[in-house]
Amino acid sequence: METLILKLDIMELPKQCVLVISDGRAKIAELHPHAETKIFTYKGKVKRVNFEEGEDF
Repeated sequence: METLILKLDIMELPKQCVLVISDGRAKIAELHPHAETKIFTYKGKVKRVNFEEGEDF
C-alpha cells in the first residue's frame, strides 16, 4: 500500500490560497483579491478550478 504524505510550510504559501486535493494530486492556487472561485467536479473528482475576476467601483 502506497502512503502519500503532504507537508506544507504555511509561511511559504500565499496569504490567501486554496488547496485542492483530488485523486491523489494536490494543487495550490493563490486567491485573487476580487474574484469568484469555482471548483468543478465530475464523477467525484476535481476537473477544473475557475477564477472570475472583477473590479470594485
